Amino acid sequence: MLTVEHIKKSFQKRHILDDITFTVNSGEIALFLGSSGVGKSTLLRILNNLEAIDSGNISLNGTPLNVATINTTHSIGMVFQHFNLFDHLTVAQNITLPLERVLQYSHQKAQEKADTLLQRYGLLDKKHHYAAHLSGGQKQRLAIARAIALEPQVICLDEPTSALDPVLTTSIAHNIQELAHEGYIVLVATHDTALLEKLTCTIYLMKDGKIVEHVSSAQFNANPSQFPHIKNFVAGNV
Repeated sequence: MLTVEHIKKSFQKRHILDDITFTVNSGEIALFLGSSGVGKSTLLRILNNLEAIDSGNISLNGTPLNVATINTTHSIGMVFQHFNLFDHLTVAQNITLPLERVLQYSHQKAQEKADTLLQRYGLLDKKHHYAAHLSGGQKQRLAIARAIALEPQVICLDEPTSALDPVLTTSIAHNIQELAHEGYIVLVATHDTALLEKLTCTIYLMKDGKIVEHVSSAQFNANPSQFPHIKNFVAGNV
């Protein structure tokens, strides 16, 4: 269970995150929905030690989590909006390099794990290709594979479908749902309302650094009128 309590973050006196509190259990997806600039990505960056918080508490499975240790514990993984792959390396090397450098895997063990992940995400035939030559959907799948290679408990995905067409969006949504089924805690930051129909999740609508409404996707899809803020966002009335 990931518990975030009263997180605050400001830049130059502007509140980016204002008293953010939520809980996500293992095997669940939290979808943070909102326009650009509402704090969704900043929240994920804080959890991955890419931004410092001003105040608040974070715990994982009941134990206080010092996000400054993420780079050594690897309990939280990140899939970036623009993938942040090593374009000058092959597809396989994008996975084996962190395994060898970070987890001290032998080259053979790293290769075996990479092959397993690439097979799972339909990229095994691309293992010797440079990452720069992959399509957008293939890059997204490789980024997910690389993130789970380090065996985090929490996986954060920042705008995972922003550059994808509807067919690829459905495919990536399936990959995200699979992560939850495998027991990961999954956090998704997005403005893509199409994901609401494709994921079983809890929706957190953010505005001006606050969570203004939250509800399960099942409840929202059954009766959207009960949740006017989310309904208006989906309708484009931001």
